[in-house]
Amino acid sequence: MESTAGLVIVAVLAVVALLFLVMKTKLQAFVALLTVSILVGLAVGMNPGDIITTIEDGMGGTLGYVAVIIGLGAMFGEILRVSGGAERLALTLIDKFGEKNISWALGLTGFIVSIPVFLDVALVILVPMLYSLTQRTKKSLLYFGIPLLAGLAVTHSFIPPTPGPIAVASLLGADLGWVILFGFLAGIPAMILAGPVFGKYISNKIHVGVPEYMLEQVKNVDYDQKNLPSFGSVVAIITLPLVLILINTLSGLVLPDDSTAQSILTFVGHPFVALTIAALLTFYIFGIKRGYSKEQVQEITTKALEPAGIIILVTGAGGVFGEMLIQSGIGDILANAMEQTQMPILVFAFLTATVVRVAQGSATVSMITAAGLVSPLLDTFDVSEPMLGLLVIAIASGATVVSHVNDSGFWLVNRYFGLTEKETLQSWTVMETIIGLVGFSVALILSIFV
Repeated sequence: MESTAGLVIVAVLAVVALLFLVMKTKLQAFVALLTVSILVGLAVGMNPGDIITTIEDGMGGTLGYVAVIIGLGAMFGEILRVSGGAERLALTLIDKFGEKNISWALGLTGFIVSIPVFLDVALVILVPMLYSLTQRTKKSLLYFGIPLLAGLAVTHSFIPPTPGPIAVASLLGADLGWVILFGFLAGIPAMILAGPVFGKYISNKIHVGVPEYMLEQVKNVDYDQKNLPSFGSVVAIITLPLVLILINTLSGLVLPDDSTAQSILTFVGHPFVALTIAALLTFYIFGIKRGYSKEQVQEITTKALEPAGIIILVTGAGGVFGEMLIQSGIGDILANAMEQTQMPILVFAFLTATVVRVAQGSATVSMITAAGLVSPLLDTFDVSEPMLGLLVIAIASGATVVSHVNDSGFWLVNRYFGLTEKETLQSWTVMETIIGLVGFSVALILSIFV
């Protein structure tokens, strides 16, 4: 089947089959992506041997990069978590910002904490603090919760080394320095509008206290601040790899390629080296130096790889899906269709991620599916390095909007905040949609200049 119409039908059916397998049969996303990739190869008449080679190339080419980064990021994030780094950030920022600006402090806390720590884990760590603030001030839980959630959600979607943007950057071949830079430029206004600004509005509309079934957690909120790590050390260790990666990217613009300084900065600022340095320092400063034995540090870091493992495999399968679309010729058909309709690639990336997100719920699967569909178009459109970074943000934005009942994050917030389904839609879903729309708007504006 090599006709244009036939390839288009295969492409559409591939996405439909993927959504069906993930949503209806509840097949694990890794297996679903592999299955659909094989079916695409068979449907377009590829030789079985070529299908196997394509799977190897797609999986190997993706995992060689993404496994190292997600693995290192997960380990250093877990050590930070057990050492109390998230609590220290929150307590210090709340103290510095004062009672009047507490929602801004919580938004910033979420923004920083979610760089190394998964969103759901960070919420579980910090939610007792939200409960305590709610009981003390008698304000709606949403007044404190929405800013924190917005901060967590923004960096979870936009800023490496969180798995989503890492996966998309890997599949598109985007430089992480550009992704980090644009992630901050898009993420800060998104956090402000979806966090303190929207939080103040929605907390006046929906007044909820601490859920009765969570009251026990408030009793455990007395943090022994003497035993928490210092604020400076926590901020320094989180920002260190980001700064090194950014310096690497920006040095390429100002230093000659053959200079010694450029070589050193390129090496130290490569995500592999930058995250290895950050991980080793974290193990020592927040592990060994704080009384953990070498065996305990090893146990903590090994356990951190469990949730990272499945994300790594799903990303690899996304690489297979993208490679299969390229080898089958479907990528060329998509590129030609976009050229004829004159749809900007940034818009296509956002809309694709949005459709998959609304249909099946998982932000990670949405990002990876959209990246798989976008990657075959890159050669046709001759996309620049900065533009690849913006494409990552556009896909992440589409995969963030309209979180509803098929998203696990929806139910996490529903339970911890004691909301009805309607209230969760009015608060969490709107907040996520604001983040996605602001992120995409900033990416569109920046695309004019790159």
